[in-house]
Amino acid sequence: MNFNVELPEMAVQRIAVKLTPKAERAVKSRHPWIFDKGIKKQSIEGKSGDLAIIFDSKKNNMLAIGLFDPDSPIRIKIIQFFKGAKVDAEFFKQRIEEAYNLRVPLLRTKTNSYRLLYGENDGFPGLIVDVYDHVIVVKLYSAIWFPYLKEILPTLIEVTKCDTMVYRQSRVLARNSNESGFTDGQVLLGELTDEVVPFNEHGVQFSANVIRGHKTGYFLDHRHNRKRVGELAKGKSVLDVFSYAGGFSVHALVGGAKRVTSLDISKQALEVAAYNASLNTHKGTHETMCVDAFEGLQELIKNKQRFDIVVIDPPSFAKQASEIEGAKNSYKRLTRLGMQLVKKGGLLVMASCSSRVLAEEFFDIVESQLLQHGKSVDCEAKTYHDIDHPISFPEGAYLKCGYYRL
Repeated sequence: MNFNVELPEMAVQRIAVKLTPKAERAVKSRHPWIFDKGIKKQSIEGKSGDLAIIFDSKKNNMLAIGLFDPDSPIRIKIIQFFKGAKVDAEFFKQRIEEAYNLRVPLLRTKTNSYRLLYGENDGFPGLIVDVYDHVIVVKLYSAIWFPYLKEILPTLIEVTKCDTMVYRQSRVLARNSNESGFTDGQVLLGELTDEVVPFNEHGVQFSANVIRGHKTGYFLDHRHNRKRVGELAKGKSVLDVFSYAGGFSVHALVGGAKRVTSLDISKQALEVAAYNASLNTHKGTHETMCVDAFEGLQELIKNKQRFDIVVIDPPSFAKQASEIEGAKNSYKRLTRLGMQLVKKGGLLVMASCSSRVLAEEFFDIVESQLLQHGKSVDCEAKTYHDIDHPISFPEGAYLKCGYYRL
């Protein structure tokens, strides 16, 4: 396998670690994070990617193996619980194959885009891997993976049968480290004739800018909800708020919607939405509104616009604990605005990707707002993560979506 770059070779050390009682209880409950304050004692200082071997304080039994991260308050990310393992190419290959096999039912549909590795939830904390047709995008959020890329990257190609690999990294990682020698957007394997890669999602055509796009180029997580809205859209008018690249909009158009309005503050995102719509055959009208979502909703209400389906899928409003109350207030406002734009008998689809606002809290906020404002509501469905976004610990769950018939 001929990569375009020399994959890094970095030696790692082993660190023996003892934890505080609270941190030890968390590990015993299979939580994958050990914070810096949870470490009571460690044998050596440690650097990024070193193997941290966690021992029971009383019996000295091995509890877990993790990767040491001196640049994060989450100082150790667990990759193996309760038994020893040789952390080598075979170890990672087994994990990657297990993750791929979990996604096989999705790949039996008319879909060739999926998340292969979802961080901690697939045993790869701080590492995301998405596939768009023949292109695989590897995004790192932590330098702990640099010593293991030589083992991991060839296996990703072997398992997925992709012929092109793109490297992406978070802004924080780019600022703090350049140990790998890679740069964001670098093509590590194969050739990329166009940074915009076409792919299929349940038979609908989309595109991902794998070099400059958000995250890895597209948001795959709402796939099942986009499909559902498309199936409900025939002959309907649809408003897609925070539309980004038009995921819900394009599915609605392909599903037979007569009129779709994509609303987003980003002109560039709306251009991508229009382009994605053009990749598909449809008869409906597609309009775009480049405006702040709250202002745009107020404008539509003022103009007495109404839609059969209103989808509101905002970005995360609570990336830290101090933002939780503000996020809840934003969900209240969006619900109040959105419900005024739904025709009688129409559907309001409310989504949240804020992991700090729990699903139960989110649904309670939406439903209480609807009822307080005199709406007769039938909740037709509540959905969570799609098959390629499995959940293995509480913080891994973030996506929730409610369908409300008014």
